[in-house]
Amino acid sequence: WPSIYVGIDVIVNQETLPHCDQGSAPSLLDLVVSLGTHDAQFHILDLGTIFGYHPGTMIYLAGKLLSHSVPKWEKGERIALA
Repeated sequence: WPSIYVGIDVIVNQETLPHCDQGSAPSLLDLVVSLGTHDAQFHILDLGTIFGYHPGTMIYLAGKLLSHSVPKWEKGERIALA
């Protein structure tokens, strides 16, 4: 299907360690979509923020510039499209 994105990563039941996205451009926003049955949180370390990352959540961020992570969660299955 047509997409404005170069690639899509599918992440299943994995913690995401703090990182900045290598493949994106500093001037563009990345989209991360949360699916599943989990109770995870989305951390943006450079801003000192923690967001609820419940299934159905969509987050746009400058992933090349802002360090972000999803630490271990307590229950449920997590699928992320990034």
